[in-house]
Amino acid sequence: MKRIAPEVWKEDLAEFREKTDQFYEGELDKAAYKGFSGGYGSYAQRGGKASMLRLRLAGGRLTKDKLKFIADSIAKHHIDRVHLTTCQTVQLHNLHPEAIYDIVESALDHGIVTRGGGGDFPRNVMVSPLSGVEQGEYFDVLPYAEAAGEYLLTFIKAEKMPRKLKVGFSNSPANQTHATFRDLGFVARPDGTFDVYSAGGLGNNPRMGLQVAQGVSPSKILYYICAMRDTFIAYGNYEKRNKARTRYMQETLGEEGYVKAYQEKLKAVFERHNDLDINITPTSIAKKGDGSTAEGKRVIPQKQDGLYAVQYHPLGGCPAPSKLGELYDVIRDMEDVELRIAPDETLYIIHLTGEEAKRVLAATEDGAQSLVETSVACIGASICQVGLRDSQELLAAIVRETRSAGIPDGALPQVHISGCPSSCGTHQIGEIGFHGGVKMVNKVATPAFTLHLNGCDTQGVEQFGEQVGMILQENIPAFLVELGKTVAATGGTYEEWKKEHAAQVRAIAEKYLVK
Repeated sequence: MKRIAPEVWKEDLAEFREKTDQFYEGELDKAAYKGFSGGYGSYAQRGGKASMLRLRLAGGRLTKDKLKFIADSIAKHHIDRVHLTTCQTVQLHNLHPEAIYDIVESALDHGIVTRGGGGDFPRNVMVSPLSGVEQGEYFDVLPYAEAAGEYLLTFIKAEKMPRKLKVGFSNSPANQTHATFRDLGFVARPDGTFDVYSAGGLGNNPRMGLQVAQGVSPSKILYYICAMRDTFIAYGNYEKRNKARTRYMQETLGEEGYVKAYQEKLKAVFERHNDLDINITPTSIAKKGDGSTAEGKRVIPQKQDGLYAVQYHPLGGCPAPSKLGELYDVIRDMEDVELRIAPDETLYIIHLTGEEAKRVLAATEDGAQSLVETSVACIGASICQVGLRDSQELLAAIVRETRSAGIPDGALPQVHISGCPSSCGTHQIGEIGFHGGVKMVNKVATPAFTLHLNGCDTQGVEQFGEQVGMILQENIPAFLVELGKTVAATGGTYEEWKKEHAAQVRAIAEKYLVK
């Protein structure tokens, strides 16, 4: 499989610097710059006075070397805003041009590519965050996802696709990466093979993926990725961007027609190529437990005996910028320890002995204290050019009010908040989800969010949440506090309570809906 060397990516940076300088000097308009800069993983933020940069990390995997590089970059450039995304990347915010240039180029020396982090390119490959260490997983899908990520990077310099392409791998029916409704998803099976799903996605006009193959050998996955690209180029919409994502091919071709079209392209790929097989030898973790143990709600025993993962969820997926450096200092001398970013903006620190887990727990006490505090939020309209509402501001209000009201852990579920319909906060698969908008109240445009209920991403029972109506932003914390108090009065969790009282969720919400 062909790989693109870091030096080749560096050759592209002169044009990126030229265009970025032109934008900040007022010689290039916002729309033109956005169409160009996204291909380098960077966008101007709202107001056009600073930029963000997205660091691709296949499967959300943060080795010590990558963690140190990011932490050092944060310190060097005095970065004051960091966001862990639902696509398992790290976003750095409020950057000036010289910081962007330095980070983009230096990142390549640490195996971090920003090219294709935005724009009409393959995006970061997603992977179940505990793949390789999770008890009960079907098999470790991470090595195959990393190979897929390398292959997808070669598309960046090939024929342009109609829009971005998102690929995900899941290691179990938990389906945290939404592999059954991605542009292309590889879903692990108990027999060590993959089922393949295609043409799904969240956002406007969400679609579940269509199963296009069963029982695929992991060694053959690149053929299926190549066929996805060929299908997208052949049948995707180059004329209308709002109809250009892969899921719209289900409309233009029909479900059966799409599956047939994909399988025809797949057959052609197998006839055309014999060089896309991958041979990966499964690796085992050499590290052993030392007899020490750890326990607690944030401690997860790994399938490797005596080793643990620790869960750390910074509020809103926004750790204090200094936290990454602090974490590096804690794990620096710990054998084989690394970090994984999850699709719900959680960080997992893995391969820990019991004593090491205790040290990591102590270093991460500033994170979420309850299930509702692990809620997911995109970066929000204060930064994002296309955002309508500040999802981070709403989440902060929810945390503040639920803490003040004494809502116990588990009485509210994890909430998913997007600042607009694009679903960067994955609001469509949350038990409770919100997407930002505006509501006219007494002829005044008022910040509001649309409520979604009963979304689910678990394989076999996937469903998108139902839109119930709009709630003014200022009233959402009160709605959740009332719901939390109602559940807490029964002494159970939201999950337990909802089984018998699903209609009551809607009844409580009705009080807050704006008619």
